[in-house]
Amino acid sequence: MATSGGLLQRKHWRLRACAALLALLLVTPVVVVVLNLFVPRWQTWVHLIETVLPGYVINTGLLALFVGVGVTVVGVASAWVCAMCTFPGQRVMQWALILPIAFPAYVLACVYTDALQFAGPVQTALRATLGWPMAGDFFPQIRSLGGAALVLTMVLYPYVYLLARTAFLEQSGASLESARVLGLSAWGAFGRIALPLARPAIVAGVALALMETLADYGTVDYFGVDTFSTGVFRAWFSFGDPVAASQLGALLLFGIGAVLVLEQRLRGAARYHPTTTRMHYPYRLRGLRALGAVIVCVMPLLLGFVVPAMLLLRLVMQGVELEMAPRFLSYAKNSVTLASLAAVLCVCCALLIAYAARLQLGLSARLAQRVAGLGYALPGVVIALGVLVPLAWLDRGLSALFAFLFGTAPQLWLSGTLIALMFAYLVRFVSIALQTLTAGLSRIRASMDDASRSLGLSASKTLWFVHAPLLARSLLTATLLVFVDVMKELPATLALRPFNLDTLAVQTYHFAKDERLSEAAVMAFALVLVGLLPVLLLARQMRRTPHAKE
Repeated sequence: MATSGGLLQRKHWRLRACAALLALLLVTPVVVVVLNLFVPRWQTWVHLIETVLPGYVINTGLLALFVGVGVTVVGVASAWVCAMCTFPGQRVMQWALILPIAFPAYVLACVYTDALQFAGPVQTALRATLGWPMAGDFFPQIRSLGGAALVLTMVLYPYVYLLARTAFLEQSGASLESARVLGLSAWGAFGRIALPLARPAIVAGVALALMETLADYGTVDYFGVDTFSTGVFRAWFSFGDPVAASQLGALLLFGIGAVLVLEQRLRGAARYHPTTTRMHYPYRLRGLRALGAVIVCVMPLLLGFVVPAMLLLRLVMQGVELEMAPRFLSYAKNSVTLASLAAVLCVCCALLIAYAARLQLGLSARLAQRVAGLGYALPGVVIALGVLVPLAWLDRGLSALFAFLFGTAPQLWLSGTLIALMFAYLVRFVSIALQTLTAGLSRIRASMDDASRSLGLSASKTLWFVHAPLLARSLLTATLLVFVDVMKELPATLALRPFNLDTLAVQTYHFAKDERLSEAAVMAFALVLVGLLPVLLLARQMRRTPHAKE
Protein backbone atom coordinates (compact mmCIF):
# COMPACT_ATOMS: atom_id res chain seq x y z
CA MET A 1 0.00 0.00 0.00
CA ALA A 2 2.81 2.37 0.81
CA THR A 3 4.42 1.71 -2.57
CA SER A 4 1.09 2.24 -4.33
CA GLY A 5 0.57 5.50 -2.44
CA GLY A 6 4.08 6.66 -3.37
CA LEU A 7 3.48 5.86 -7.03
CA LEU A 8 0.19 7.74 -6.89
CA GLN A 9 1.86 10.80 -5.42
CA ARG A 10 4.63 10.76 -8.02
CA LYS A 11 2.13 10.28 -10.83
CA HIS A 12 0.03 13.31 -9.80
CA TRP A 13 2.78 15.63 -8.67
CA ARG A 14 1.57 18.33 -11.07
CA LEU A 15 -1.83 18.42 -9.42
CA ARG A 16 -0.24 18.64 -5.98
CA ALA A 17 2.11 21.43 -7.14
CA CYS A 18 -0.75 23.40 -8.70
CA ALA A 19 -2.84 23.15 -5.53
CA ALA A 20 0.11 24.22 -3.36
CA LEU A 21 0.98 27.18 -5.63
CA LEU A 22 -2.63 28.30 -5.74
CA ALA A 23 -2.91 28.15 -1.94
CA LEU A 24 0.33 30.12 -1.65
CA LEU A 25 -1.08 32.75 -3.99
CA LEU A 26 -4.29 32.99 -1.98
CA VAL A 27 -2.49 33.43 1.34
CA THR A 28 -0.16 36.14 -0.03
CA PRO A 29 -2.48 39.09 0.86
CA VAL A 30 -2.66 37.89 4.46
CA VAL A 31 1.12 37.63 4.71
CA VAL A 32 1.58 41.07 3.14
CA VAL A 33 -0.79 42.72 5.62
CA VAL A 34 0.92 41.09 8.59
CA LEU A 35 4.43 41.95 7.35
CA ASN A 36 3.49 45.63 7.24
CA LEU A 37 3.49 45.58 11.04
CA PHE A 38 7.29 45.60 10.87
CA VAL A 39 7.41 48.82 8.80
CA PRO A 40 8.10 51.76 11.16
CA ARG A 41 5.28 54.29 11.35
CA TRP A 42 5.88 55.73 14.80
CA GLN A 43 4.61 59.25 14.13
CA THR A 44 1.44 57.98 12.50
CA TRP A 45 0.76 55.62 15.39
CA VAL A 46 1.38 58.32 17.99
CA HIS A 47 -1.19 60.46 16.18
CA LEU A 48 -3.67 57.56 15.96
CA ILE A 49 -3.27 56.67 19.64
CA GLU A 50 -3.76 60.27 20.72
CA THR A 51 -6.83 60.83 18.52
CA VAL A 52 -8.90 57.99 17.03
CA LEU A 53 -7.46 54.59 18.00
CA PRO A 54 -9.15 54.38 21.45
CA GLY A 55 -12.47 55.11 19.74
CA TYR A 56 -11.84 52.38 17.17
CA VAL A 57 -11.12 49.85 19.89
CA ILE A 58 -14.09 50.81 22.10
CA ASN A 59 -16.63 51.04 19.27
CA THR A 60 -15.48 47.81 17.64
CA GLY A 61 -15.55 45.97 20.97
CA LEU A 62 -18.98 47.30 21.95
CA LEU A 63 -20.41 46.59 18.52
CA ALA A 64 -19.13 43.01 18.65
CA LEU A 65 -20.51 42.60 22.18
CA PHE A 66 -23.98 43.93 21.32
CA VAL A 67 -24.24 41.93 18.10
CA GLY A 68 -22.93 38.78 19.80
CA VAL A 69 -25.54 39.00 22.55
CA GLY A 70 -28.28 39.94 20.10
CA VAL A 71 -27.73 37.12 17.61
CA THR A 72 -27.39 34.61 20.44
CA VAL A 73 -30.69 35.56 22.08
CA VAL A 74 -32.66 35.88 18.85
CA GLY A 75 -31.09 32.91 17.07
CA VAL A 76 -31.24 30.43 19.95
CA ALA A 77 -34.76 31.38 21.07
CA SER A 78 -36.25 31.12 17.58
CA ALA A 79 -34.31 27.91 16.83
CA TRP A 80 -35.58 26.25 20.03
CA VAL A 81 -39.25 27.02 19.52
CA CYS A 82 -39.15 26.10 15.82
CA ALA A 83 -37.25 22.84 16.34
CA MET A 84 -38.74 21.56 19.59
CA CYS A 85 -42.27 22.99 19.76
CA THR A 86 -45.46 23.04 17.72
CA PHE A 87 -47.56 26.19 17.48
CA PRO A 88 -49.60 28.00 14.82
CA GLY A 89 -47.40 28.92 11.86
CA GLN A 90 -44.42 26.86 13.05
CA ARG A 91 -43.86 25.12 9.70
CA VAL A 92 -43.70 28.44 7.88
CA MET A 93 -41.54 30.14 10.50
CA GLN A 94 -38.87 27.43 10.48
CA TRP A 95 -37.79 28.40 6.95
CA ALA A 96 -39.00 32.02 6.81
CA LEU A 97 -36.66 32.99 9.66
CA ILE A 98 -33.66 32.72 7.32
CA LEU A 99 -35.02 35.38 4.90
CA PRO A 100 -33.28 38.39 6.58
CA ILE A 101 -29.90 37.06 5.49
CA ALA A 102 -30.84 38.09 1.92
CA PHE A 103 -30.60 41.77 2.94
CA PRO A 104 -27.14 43.36 2.77
CA ALA A 105 -26.63 45.12 6.09
CA TYR A 106 -25.98 48.51 4.49
CA VAL A 107 -29.29 48.23 2.59
CA LEU A 108 -31.13 47.60 5.85
CA ALA A 109 -29.35 50.62 7.32
CA CYS A 110 -30.58 52.82 4.45
CA VAL A 111 -34.24 51.83 4.67
CA TYR A 112 -34.41 52.12 8.46
CA THR A 113 -32.70 55.51 8.36
CA ASP A 114 -35.24 56.80 5.87
CA ALA A 115 -38.13 55.46 7.97
CA LEU A 116 -36.93 56.59 11.40
CA GLN A 117 -35.28 59.95 10.69
CA PHE A 118 -36.99 63.24 11.66
CA ALA A 119 -38.63 63.69 8.25
CA GLY A 120 -39.41 59.98 7.90
CA PRO A 121 -42.89 58.44 8.00
CA VAL A 122 -42.65 57.21 11.62
CA GLN A 123 -41.84 60.54 13.28
CA THR A 124 -44.10 62.38 10.84
CA ALA A 125 -46.98 60.13 11.88
CA LEU A 126 -46.20 60.68 15.57
CA ARG A 127 -46.29 64.44 15.13
CA ALA A 128 -49.52 64.27 13.12
CA THR A 129 -51.45 61.84 15.33
CA LEU A 130 -50.11 62.51 18.82
CA GLY A 131 -49.23 66.15 18.43
CA TRP A 132 -45.53 65.72 19.28
CA PRO A 133 -43.94 68.75 17.64
CA MET A 134 -40.54 67.83 19.04
CA ALA A 135 -40.71 64.05 18.60
CA GLY A 136 -37.18 64.06 17.25
CA ASP A 137 -35.82 65.23 20.60
CA PHE A 138 -37.05 62.07 22.32
CA PHE A 139 -36.90 59.56 19.48
CA PRO A 140 -33.87 57.18 19.52
CA GLN A 141 -31.25 58.01 16.91
CA ILE A 142 -30.91 55.19 14.39
CA ARG A 143 -27.54 56.56 13.26
CA SER A 144 -25.67 55.41 16.32
CA LEU A 145 -23.74 52.47 17.71
CA GLY A 146 -26.99 50.95 18.97
CA GLY A 147 -28.61 51.37 15.56
CA ALA A 148 -25.69 49.66 13.84
CA ALA A 149 -25.84 46.80 16.36
CA LEU A 150 -29.59 46.40 15.78
CA VAL A 151 -29.24 46.33 12.00
CA LEU A 152 -26.37 43.83 12.08
CA THR A 153 -28.22 41.65 14.58
CA MET A 154 -31.30 41.46 12.36
CA VAL A 155 -29.20 40.51 9.34
CA LEU A 156 -26.83 38.07 11.04
CA TYR A 157 -28.98 36.14 13.51
CA PRO A 158 -29.84 33.49 10.82
CA TYR A 159 -26.26 32.17 11.19
CA VAL A 160 -27.00 31.21 14.79
CA TYR A 161 -30.56 30.14 14.02
CA LEU A 162 -29.55 27.69 11.29
CA LEU A 163 -26.78 25.99 13.26
CA ALA A 164 -28.71 25.96 16.55
CA ARG A 165 -31.85 24.55 14.91
CA THR A 166 -29.86 21.76 13.30
CA ALA A 167 -28.19 20.98 16.63
CA PHE A 168 -31.54 20.85 18.45
CA LEU A 169 -33.08 18.59 15.81
CA GLU A 170 -30.13 16.19 15.95
CA GLN A 171 -30.27 15.76 19.71
CA SER A 172 -31.56 12.50 21.10
CA GLY A 173 -35.16 12.70 22.16
CA ALA A 174 -34.52 10.15 24.89
CA SER A 175 -32.31 12.55 26.87
CA LEU A 176 -34.94 15.28 26.84
CA GLU A 177 -37.75 12.88 27.76
CA SER A 178 -35.64 11.42 30.57
CA ALA A 179 -35.11 14.92 31.92
CA ARG A 180 -38.84 15.52 31.92
CA VAL A 181 -39.48 12.17 33.67
CA LEU A 182 -36.96 13.13 36.35
CA GLY A 183 -38.95 16.24 37.12
CA LEU A 184 -37.33 18.96 35.02
CA SER A 185 -39.62 21.48 33.39
CA ALA A 186 -39.39 22.35 29.71
CA TRP A 187 -37.17 25.33 30.60
CA GLY A 188 -35.08 23.12 32.88
CA ALA A 189 -34.56 20.55 30.12
CA PHE A 190 -33.62 23.34 27.75
CA GLY A 191 -31.11 24.95 30.13
CA ARG A 192 -29.50 21.80 31.54
CA ILE A 193 -29.68 19.38 28.58
CA ALA A 194 -30.43 20.89 25.18
CA LEU A 195 -28.46 24.13 25.47
CA PRO A 196 -25.15 22.55 26.63
CA LEU A 197 -25.40 19.92 23.88
CA ALA A 198 -26.01 22.61 21.25
CA ARG A 199 -23.28 24.93 22.56
CA PRO A 200 -20.65 24.04 19.91
CA ALA A 201 -23.08 24.85 17.09
CA ILE A 202 -24.26 28.05 18.80
CA VAL A 203 -20.70 29.24 19.38
CA ALA A 204 -19.84 28.51 15.73
CA GLY A 205 -22.84 30.57 14.56
CA VAL A 206 -21.96 33.48 16.87
CA ALA A 207 -18.35 33.36 15.61
CA LEU A 208 -19.56 33.67 12.00
CA ALA A 209 -21.77 36.60 12.95
CA LEU A 210 -18.91 38.32 14.78
CA MET A 211 -16.56 37.88 11.82
CA GLU A 212 -19.14 39.52 9.56
CA THR A 213 -19.58 42.30 12.13
CA LEU A 214 -15.86 43.04 12.33
CA ALA A 215 -15.61 42.95 8.54
CA ASP A 216 -18.59 45.26 7.94
CA TYR A 217 -17.84 48.64 6.40
CA GLY A 218 -20.98 49.94 4.68
CA THR A 219 -23.26 49.90 7.74
CA VAL A 220 -20.87 51.47 10.26
CA ASP A 221 -19.66 54.08 7.79
CA TYR A 222 -23.22 55.06 6.86
CA PHE A 223 -24.15 55.37 10.54
CA GLY A 224 -20.99 57.33 11.34
CA VAL A 225 -19.64 54.75 13.80
CA ASP A 226 -15.83 54.71 13.84
CA THR A 227 -14.55 51.12 13.85
CA PHE A 228 -11.40 49.44 12.59
CA SER A 229 -12.99 48.94 9.16
CA THR A 230 -13.71 52.63 8.70
CA GLY A 231 -10.29 53.45 10.18
CA VAL A 232 -8.54 51.35 7.55
CA PHE A 233 -10.35 53.20 4.75
CA ARG A 234 -9.66 56.57 6.36
CA ALA A 235 -5.94 55.87 6.79
CA TRP A 236 -5.73 54.61 3.22
CA PHE A 237 -7.75 57.20 1.28
CA SER A 238 -7.84 60.24 3.57
CA PHE A 239 -4.30 60.08 5.02
CA GLY A 240 -2.81 58.49 1.90
CA ASP A 241 -0.84 56.02 4.04
CA PRO A 242 -1.43 52.42 2.88
CA VAL A 243 1.18 51.12 5.33
CA ALA A 244 -0.66 52.55 8.33
CA ALA A 245 -3.89 51.22 6.86
CA SER A 246 -2.31 47.78 6.54
CA GLN A 247 -1.17 47.93 10.16
CA LEU A 248 -4.70 48.78 11.30
CA GLY A 249 -5.94 45.96 9.08
CA ALA A 250 -3.47 43.60 10.74
CA LEU A 251 -4.87 44.52 14.15
CA LEU A 252 -8.37 43.83 12.84
CA LEU A 253 -7.09 40.55 11.44
CA PHE A 254 -5.73 39.59 14.85
CA GLY A 255 -9.12 40.43 16.36
CA ILE A 256 -10.84 38.08 13.92
CA GLY A 257 -8.19 35.47 14.64
CA ALA A 258 -8.93 35.82 18.35
CA VAL A 259 -12.62 35.18 17.63
CA LEU A 260 -11.71 32.04 15.69
CA VAL A 261 -9.36 30.79 18.41
CA LEU A 262 -11.99 31.47 21.07
CA GLU A 263 -14.57 29.59 19.03
CA GLN A 264 -12.23 26.61 18.63
CA ARG A 265 -11.38 26.63 22.35
CA LEU A 266 -15.01 26.78 23.40
CA ARG A 267 -16.10 23.90 21.22
CA GLY A 268 -12.83 22.00 20.83
CA ALA A 269 -13.48 19.55 23.66
CA ALA A 270 -17.23 19.32 23.09
CA ARG A 271 -18.38 16.15 21.38
CA TYR A 272 -21.84 14.72 20.94
CA HIS A 273 -22.54 11.25 19.62
CA PRO A 274 -26.20 10.24 19.62
CA THR A 275 -26.76 6.64 20.66
CA THR A 276 -30.56 6.51 20.31
CA THR A 277 -33.16 7.71 17.90
CA ARG A 278 -33.33 11.45 17.23
CA MET A 279 -37.13 11.51 17.24
CA HIS A 280 -38.69 13.38 20.11
CA TYR A 281 -42.15 14.40 21.23
CA PRO A 282 -42.49 18.12 20.47
CA TYR A 283 -43.90 20.42 23.08
CA ARG A 284 -47.41 21.43 22.08
CA LEU A 285 -47.91 25.10 22.88
CA ARG A 286 -51.34 26.59 23.43
CA GLY A 287 -52.73 29.84 24.65
CA LEU A 288 -50.27 32.39 25.95
CA ARG A 289 -47.32 30.05 25.39
CA ALA A 290 -48.22 29.66 21.73
CA LEU A 291 -48.62 33.43 21.46
CA GLY A 292 -45.18 33.89 23.04
CA ALA A 293 -43.61 31.46 20.55
CA VAL A 294 -45.25 33.29 17.65
CA ILE A 295 -43.91 36.62 18.93
CA VAL A 296 -40.40 35.17 19.35
CA CYS A 297 -40.41 34.09 15.70
CA VAL A 298 -42.41 36.89 14.12
CA MET A 299 -40.50 39.85 15.61
CA PRO A 300 -37.08 39.10 14.04
CA LEU A 301 -38.80 38.18 10.77
CA LEU A 302 -40.71 41.47 10.77
CA LEU A 303 -37.74 43.63 11.74
CA GLY A 304 -35.24 41.79 9.56
CA PHE A 305 -37.23 41.20 6.38
CA VAL A 306 -40.93 42.10 6.13
CA VAL A 307 -40.79 45.72 7.31
CA PRO A 308 -37.50 46.52 5.49
CA ALA A 309 -38.88 44.95 2.30
CA MET A 310 -42.01 47.12 2.51
CA LEU A 311 -39.95 50.24 3.23
CA LEU A 312 -37.58 49.41 0.39
CA LEU A 313 -40.48 48.89 -2.01
CA ARG A 314 -41.90 52.24 -0.93
CA LEU A 315 -38.60 53.94 -1.71
CA VAL A 316 -38.37 52.14 -5.04
CA MET A 317 -41.79 53.44 -6.06
CA GLN A 318 -40.66 56.95 -5.18
CA GLY A 319 -37.35 56.65 -7.01
CA VAL A 320 -38.36 54.95 -10.26
CA GLU A 321 -37.54 57.29 -13.15
CA LEU A 322 -37.26 56.43 -16.82
CA GLU A 323 -33.96 58.30 -17.16
CA MET A 324 -32.44 55.98 -14.53
CA ALA A 325 -32.99 52.89 -16.68
CA PRO A 326 -29.79 53.15 -18.80
CA ARG A 327 -27.63 53.72 -15.72
CA PHE A 328 -29.34 50.92 -13.82
CA LEU A 329 -28.83 48.51 -16.70
CA SER A 330 -25.17 49.52 -16.92
CA TYR A 331 -24.59 48.96 -13.20
CA ALA A 332 -26.51 45.67 -13.31
CA LYS A 333 -24.47 44.51 -16.30
CA ASN A 334 -21.22 45.32 -14.48
CA SER A 335 -22.38 43.50 -11.35
CA VAL A 336 -23.53 40.41 -13.22
CA THR A 337 -20.35 40.29 -15.31
CA LEU A 338 -18.03 40.60 -12.29
CA ALA A 339 -20.06 38.11 -10.25
CA SER A 340 -20.15 35.59 -13.10
CA LEU A 341 -16.41 35.79 -13.75
CA ALA A 342 -15.61 35.54 -10.04
CA ALA A 343 -17.99 32.60 -9.56
CA VAL A 344 -16.45 30.59 -12.39
CA LEU A 345 -12.92 31.42 -11.23
CA CYS A 346 -13.63 30.51 -7.60
CA VAL A 347 -15.36 27.24 -8.50
CA CYS A 348 -12.54 26.13 -10.84
CA CYS A 349 -9.84 26.89 -8.27
CA ALA A 350 -11.85 25.30 -5.44
CA LEU A 351 -12.41 22.17 -7.53
CA LEU A 352 -8.67 21.87 -8.18
CA ILE A 353 -7.79 22.19 -4.48
CA ALA A 354 -10.62 19.94 -3.27
CA TYR A 355 -9.79 17.21 -5.78
CA ALA A 356 -6.10 17.30 -4.87
CA ALA A 357 -7.04 16.83 -1.22
CA ARG A 358 -9.41 13.98 -2.15
CA LEU A 359 -6.58 12.09 -3.82
CA GLN A 360 -4.68 12.33 -0.50
CA LEU A 361 -1.52 13.56 -2.13
CA GLY A 362 0.35 14.24 1.07
CA LEU A 363 0.57 17.10 3.53
CA SER A 364 0.86 19.82 0.89
CA ALA A 365 -2.57 19.11 -0.61
CA ARG A 366 -4.30 18.98 2.76
CA LEU A 367 -2.49 22.13 3.89
CA ALA A 368 -3.46 23.86 0.65
CA GLN A 369 -7.11 23.09 1.36
CA ARG A 370 -6.92 24.70 4.81
CA VAL A 371 -4.86 27.72 3.76
CA ALA A 372 -7.10 28.50 0.79
CA GLY A 373 -10.09 28.84 3.09
CA LEU A 374 -8.57 31.57 5.27
CA GLY A 375 -9.70 34.42 3.05
CA TYR A 376 -13.36 34.25 4.01
CA ALA A 377 -12.45 35.27 7.56
CA LEU A 378 -10.83 38.49 6.28
CA PRO A 379 -12.66 41.80 5.82
CA GLY A 380 -12.88 42.98 2.25
CA VAL A 381 -10.91 46.14 3.01
CA VAL A 382 -8.02 44.10 4.48
CA ILE A 383 -8.00 41.85 1.42
CA ALA A 384 -7.96 44.91 -0.81
CA LEU A 385 -4.87 46.19 1.00
CA GLY A 386 -3.17 42.81 0.83
CA VAL A 387 -3.88 42.58 -2.88
CA LEU A 388 -2.90 46.13 -3.80
CA VAL A 389 0.52 46.15 -2.13
CA PRO A 390 2.08 43.17 -4.01
CA LEU A 391 0.43 44.26 -7.26
CA ALA A 392 1.99 47.71 -6.83
CA TRP A 393 5.39 46.03 -6.48
CA LEU A 394 4.75 44.07 -9.66
CA ASP A 395 3.62 47.21 -11.47
CA ARG A 396 6.85 48.99 -10.58
CA GLY A 397 8.89 45.99 -11.71
CA LEU A 398 7.00 45.65 -15.00
CA SER A 399 7.23 49.38 -15.67
CA ALA A 400 10.99 49.31 -15.10
CA LEU A 401 11.37 46.26 -17.34
CA PHE A 402 9.29 47.65 -20.19
CA ALA A 403 10.97 51.04 -19.90
CA PHE A 404 14.35 49.31 -20.26
CA LEU A 405 13.25 47.10 -23.18
CA PHE A 406 10.86 49.36 -25.10
CA GLY A 407 11.24 52.82 -23.57
CA THR A 408 7.60 52.97 -22.47
CA ALA A 409 6.37 55.32 -19.75
CA PRO A 410 5.52 53.88 -16.32
CA GLN A 411 1.89 52.81 -15.92
CA LEU A 412 -0.36 50.55 -13.89
CA TRP A 413 -0.38 47.13 -15.47
CA LEU A 414 -2.24 45.25 -12.73
CA SER A 415 -3.46 47.70 -10.07
CA GLY A 416 -6.78 49.31 -10.87
CA THR A 417 -7.69 46.56 -13.34
CA LEU A 418 -10.05 43.62 -13.37
CA ILE A 419 -7.09 41.40 -12.49
CA ALA A 420 -6.74 43.02 -9.07
CA LEU A 421 -10.48 42.88 -8.40
CA MET A 422 -10.79 39.24 -9.50
CA PHE A 423 -7.84 38.29 -7.32
CA ALA A 424 -9.50 39.94 -4.32
CA TYR A 425 -12.76 38.11 -5.03
CA LEU A 426 -10.86 34.83 -5.35
CA VAL A 427 -9.12 35.30 -2.00
CA ARG A 428 -12.37 36.33 -0.29
CA PHE A 429 -14.86 33.82 -1.68
CA VAL A 430 -13.01 30.69 -2.80
CA SER A 431 -13.68 29.26 0.68
CA ILE A 432 -17.43 29.17 0.00
CA ALA A 433 -16.96 27.12 -3.15
CA LEU A 434 -14.29 24.98 -1.49
CA GLN A 435 -16.52 23.98 1.41
CA THR A 436 -19.43 23.18 -0.91
CA LEU A 437 -17.35 21.07 -3.31
CA THR A 438 -15.49 19.30 -0.51
CA ALA A 439 -18.82 18.25 0.97
CA GLY A 440 -19.97 17.09 -2.47
CA LEU A 441 -16.81 15.06 -3.09
CA SER A 442 -17.09 13.44 0.33
CA ARG A 443 -20.42 11.91 -0.74
CA ILE A 444 -18.78 10.14 -3.71
CA ARG A 445 -17.46 6.74 -2.79
CA ALA A 446 -13.73 6.13 -3.07
CA SER A 447 -14.49 2.88 -4.89
CA MET A 448 -15.51 4.93 -7.93
CA ASP A 449 -12.00 6.38 -8.11
CA ASP A 450 -10.50 2.90 -7.85
CA ALA A 451 -12.81 1.55 -10.56
CA SER A 452 -11.97 4.49 -12.82
CA ARG A 453 -8.23 3.96 -12.41
CA SER A 454 -8.62 0.23 -13.05
CA LEU A 455 -10.27 1.12 -16.36
CA GLY A 456 -7.27 3.24 -17.32
CA LEU A 457 -8.68 6.73 -16.75
CA SER A 458 -6.31 9.40 -15.50
CA ALA A 459 -7.12 11.65 -12.57
CA SER A 460 -8.24 14.49 -14.85
CA LYS A 461 -10.48 12.20 -16.91
CA THR A 462 -11.91 10.69 -13.74
CA LEU A 463 -12.77 14.18 -12.54
CA TRP A 464 -14.35 15.13 -15.85
CA PHE A 465 -16.26 11.94 -16.73
CA VAL A 466 -17.03 10.48 -13.28
CA HIS A 467 -17.04 13.17 -10.60
CA ALA A 468 -18.30 16.19 -12.55
CA PRO A 469 -21.72 14.66 -13.38
CA LEU A 470 -22.12 13.55 -9.76
CA LEU A 471 -21.09 17.01 -8.55
CA ALA A 472 -23.55 18.87 -10.78
CA ARG A 473 -25.72 20.05 -7.88
CA SER A 474 -22.71 20.99 -5.73
CA LEU A 475 -21.12 22.89 -8.62
CA LEU A 476 -24.34 24.78 -9.25
CA THR A 477 -24.77 25.59 -5.56
CA ALA A 478 -21.17 26.78 -5.19
CA THR A 479 -21.47 28.96 -8.29
CA LEU A 480 -24.73 30.49 -7.07
CA LEU A 481 -23.40 31.21 -3.57
CA VAL A 482 -20.25 32.92 -4.86
CA PHE A 483 -22.26 34.83 -7.47
CA VAL A 484 -24.62 36.29 -4.88
CA ASP A 485 -21.84 37.17 -2.40
CA VAL A 486 -19.86 38.99 -5.10
CA MET A 487 -22.99 40.89 -6.16
CA LYS A 488 -23.36 42.22 -2.59
CA GLU A 489 -19.64 42.75 -1.83
CA LEU A 490 -18.77 46.38 -1.12
CA PRO A 491 -15.37 47.20 0.51
CA ALA A 492 -13.04 45.38 -1.89
CA THR A 493 -15.06 46.51 -4.92
CA LEU A 494 -15.07 50.09 -3.65
CA ALA A 495 -11.29 50.08 -3.22
CA LEU A 496 -10.09 48.07 -6.24
CA ARG A 497 -12.61 48.57 -9.04
CA PRO A 498 -11.30 50.07 -12.30
CA PHE A 499 -12.30 53.63 -13.13
CA ASN A 500 -15.82 54.03 -14.53
CA LEU A 501 -16.77 50.50 -13.46
CA ASP A 502 -19.48 50.91 -10.85
CA THR A 503 -21.68 48.11 -9.57
CA LEU A 504 -25.09 48.00 -7.94
CA ALA A 505 -23.50 47.68 -4.50
CA VAL A 506 -21.14 50.63 -5.06
CA GLN A 507 -23.91 52.87 -6.41
CA THR A 508 -26.21 51.91 -3.55
CA TYR A 509 -23.51 53.03 -1.14
CA HIS A 510 -22.79 56.28 -2.98
CA PHE A 511 -26.45 57.24 -3.36
CA ALA A 512 -27.09 56.49 0.32
CA LYS A 513 -24.07 58.56 1.40
CA ASP A 514 -25.44 61.47 -0.66
CA GLU A 515 -28.88 61.00 0.99
CA ARG A 516 -30.41 60.06 -2.36
CA LEU A 517 -32.22 57.17 -0.75
CA SER A 518 -34.91 56.77 -3.40
CA GLU A 519 -32.28 56.22 -6.10
CA ALA A 520 -30.28 53.97 -3.79
CA ALA A 521 -33.40 51.88 -3.19
CA VAL A 522 -33.67 50.93 -6.86
CA MET A 523 -30.16 49.47 -6.79
CA ALA A 524 -30.68 47.91 -3.37
CA PHE A 525 -33.93 46.24 -4.44
CA ALA A 526 -32.08 44.41 -7.21
CA LEU A 527 -29.43 43.25 -4.72
CA VAL A 528 -32.09 41.91 -2.35
CA LEU A 529 -33.82 40.02 -5.16
CA VAL A 530 -30.52 38.40 -6.14
CA GLY A 531 -29.75 37.65 -2.49
CA LEU A 532 -33.04 35.79 -2.19
CA LEU A 533 -31.95 33.13 -4.70
CA PRO A 534 -29.70 31.05 -2.38
CA VAL A 535 -32.00 31.78 0.57
CA LEU A 536 -34.99 30.32 -1.26
CA LEU A 537 -32.87 27.36 -2.29
CA LEU A 538 -31.94 26.78 1.33
CA ALA A 539 -35.54 27.26 2.43
CA ARG A 540 -36.61 24.60 -0.06
CA GLN A 541 -34.13 22.18 1.44
CA MET A 542 -35.34 23.02 4.96
CA ARG A 543 -38.96 22.37 3.98
CA ARG A 544 -37.88 18.91 2.86
CA THR A 545 -36.22 18.25 6.22
CA PRO A 546 -38.66 16.36 8.40
CA HIS A 547 -39.57 17.99 11.65
CA ALA A 548 -39.45 16.01 14.83
CA LYS A 549 -42.12 13.36 14.73
CA GLU A 550 -44.61 12.70 17.36
